[in-house]
Amino acid sequence: MARGRLAIHGHFYQPERRDPFTGQLPNDPSAAPFANWNARVTAECYRPNAERGNLDRISFDVGPTLTAWLASEEPATLARIVAADHGMNAVAQGFHHAILPLASARDRATEIRWGIRDFAFRFGRPARVLWLPETATDLPTLREMARQGIGATILAPWQASTPGLETRRPHRVELGGGLQMIVAFYDGALSGTVSFEPEWTADADRFARERVMPALAAPLHRDGSHRREAGAPLVLVATDGELYGHHQRWRDLFLARLTNPAEDRGFDVVSLGVALAAEDPATLPLARIADRTSWSCHHGVLRWSGECPCAPDGRWKGPLRAALERLAAGVDAVTDLLAGDLPGRGDVPGEHIPLDPWAARDAYVDVVIGATEPAAFAAAQLAAGAGEAASRRLIDLLEAQRWRLAMFASDGWYWDDPARPETKHVLRCAAWAARTLDRLASTHLERRLEEDLALFVSPSRRIDGHSLYREALAEVGRAD
Repeated sequence: MARGRLAIHGHFYQPERRDPFTGQLPNDPSAAPFANWNARVTAECYRPNAERGNLDRISFDVGPTLTAWLASEEPATLARIVAADHGMNAVAQGFHHAILPLASARDRATEIRWGIRDFAFRFGRPARVLWLPETATDLPTLREMARQGIGATILAPWQASTPGLETRRPHRVELGGGLQMIVAFYDGALSGTVSFEPEWTADADRFARERVMPALAAPLHRDGSHRREAGAPLVLVATDGELYGHHQRWRDLFLARLTNPAEDRGFDVVSLGVALAAEDPATLPLARIADRTSWSCHHGVLRWSGECPCAPDGRWKGPLRAALERLAAGVDAVTDLLAGDLPGRGDVPGEHIPLDPWAARDAYVDVVIGATEPAAFAAAQLAAGAGEAASRRLIDLLEAQRWRLAMFASDGWYWDDPARPETKHVLRCAAWAARTLDRLASTHLERRLEEDLALFVSPSRRIDGHSLYREALAEVGRAD
């Protein structure tokens, strides 16, 4: 049998914590002795793993909301992360960590496009693989990824509907219309052990000997059969990257020891990018995907949309999503209305065409990530001579869209109670979008939002969503 291979993937992500009203990240006493959680997790995880060379030997994705903070506050750490890519280790990520199967077609296309663009801007090459937030997927999402040039992704084994799935080799998913996606299914048992059983990650040698080697011992088999297949087994362990030093102290040392190239443990440690590059997609077995599934909820994507057994009382989640979806529809309608008066720039010099606000939104990622200045962006989008007022209106509309997209970050629904900081942040994002368009168009989006938020209650504090909204704004001095 061919020599087995171990690949490790780290999903590195921090939610957007900047106050949309100021663009600043407020101090957070709960992160003491550090100023905020980004700084603390960087010190405990991102910097040591980068400096130890761990990222050079694994595959990893770094969320755009994290790369933006690193670029500003920890540029040396970001530079070391980028250097660890080696042209194939790094993986793109959806921009705002939204649950894409719950997003509209237009929003999921933008989230993917923005994530791909951020990756190219940070790593200097096109993305070939994309990590889906919470690995939440469905066929329309995979099709959109394929249309945008993504060739592969990582999913949990229970996200396949193929019986008897052999997870130790990549699979091919046919998407229709000549599109396909390569899927690497991670080893559920080993990934769970690394994530939730710290006694196993206290000793890398024991973990390699007693857990990895047995997982690689059997020959590959055909899906749903005991019939053997040729090839070298590939065991993929996928976890939150913060596990290695933040969630579990000293686990950066575990990762360094496990992936040490000087150690011959009877199997090879490879990057997932290297493993995928060695495969001929035409020879990979076909798999079917279970739509609207994820790695962190065994009830599909219910954790982010309704009452789910993952939370003791999730009755607040559906009304919160409905409130923000209604706000998003209002923001989009007003955007269409106000953009209708803006003159777009045609392909022919001097040609005036109506501005396409949705193409402009897709392109606006360059302003968000700092690749271009707002004034230069507006000049490129608008007809020559459009004027300062038109430029200001365009940027205001797209900033409203930026924060309207950000209000669907998965963190707002992940936990048990909306009184947490993560949900308060998405409420502040919603407030910024609503207030901006109310100012521009004399609409009443914020008032309607507040009415809708009153329809749910915090399980722990027994106050309604409207009260939480006012509290979230008061915390950043924006209650009025």
